[in-house]
Amino acid sequence: MKKLLPLFFFLFLSITVFAQKTEYETKSNIQYYNAGVNKSDSYINERCVLDIYYPKNSKNFATIVWFHGGGLTGGSKEIPEALKNKGFAVIGVNYRLSPKVKAPKYIEDAAAAVAWVFNNIANYGGDSSLIFVSGHSAGGYLSSMIGLDKKWLQKEGIDANKIAGLIPFSGQCITHFEIRKENGIPETQPTIDAFAPLYYVRADAPPLLLITGDRELEMLGRYEENAYMARMMKLVGHKQTKLFELDGYGHGMTEPAFPLLINEVNRIIKEQKK
Repeated sequence: MKKLLPLFFFLFLSITVFAQKTEYETKSNIQYYNAGVNKSDSYINERCVLDIYYPKNSKNFATIVWFHGGGLTGGSKEIPEALKNKGFAVIGVNYRLSPKVKAPKYIEDAAAAVAWVFNNIANYGGDSSLIFVSGHSAGGYLSSMIGLDKKWLQKEGIDANKIAGLIPFSGQCITHFEIRKENGIPETQPTIDAFAPLYYVRADAPPLLLITGDRELEMLGRYEENAYMARMMKLVGHKQTKLFELDGYGHGMTEPAFPLLINEVNRIIKEQKK
């Protein structure tokens, strides 16, 4: 019997370790601009905050930065339930909104938040080479803008090509309709200018997964914008652009899209570890 005790102890320890679940912690309303900037602008001080949900006592985990939707005029930071308990951190970001501010203020905020993640995620145990940027609608637009137009993150001292993957949900690829509205352009007047992700197609961009709802149910030609983006990215030589159209789902297509996001994150993690 004595000879079996080490075996029983080993089995008990293995079962105990296996049964232990990763614990997660949330820290809320972290300001992503520095103290001087926050003191200089009350709206920045109030609005430019983020929440971080991360696995405790874990190391080298991936992070998804999530920008909420709302047409650049509304919405609030969130940690989507579908992204919880998946082994990585999720960061929900607030940014300034129109009409209190106009372009490019909310794009600058998105870049500042992502820069904060690059500069600070290691303090929570995360891997700064595994930062993914995603969001729905206006959030998808912001993700694409700061990931494709390198100048926004460059201002923060970050190379946009260090983003592990861009995964916008139903994001505008032409100039956002709120920015067109700010400039007196009707929302049905397509515009591709310096505020259009399409303006910045390039071969060396991070992996790009575009996800939209059904083209017949989506908002204002959203599928077609993304399809054109996918085509142009491929034409300029980008090797990792993919487009998914979710049949039967309209603009609010986040729930069926979240598993695609998770699969893409895990795919890229696996690729990096090869």
